[in-house]
Amino acid sequence: MPLTLAVIGEEFIIKRIGGNAEVRTHLQNLGFVSGTVVTVVSSMGGNLIVNVKNTRIAISKEMAQKIMV
Repeated sequence: MPLTLAVIGEEFIIKRIGGNAEVRTHLQNLGFVSGTVVTVVSSMGGNLIVNVKNTRIAISKEMAQKIMV
């Protein structure tokens, strides 16, 4: 399922990253790599704040939909 549907506070493992090569590279540079644990901290208007590799990152709804957990 896409990260946008993840329950707030639960840990999920990233299965794959979608999108074009530029988007995948950008997300990987932020720490979103297959096999990494990610937790949704909060959601506001569809945009997410997530905890990945002990760092909080804000991502848009469109980017979050490309991250499959």
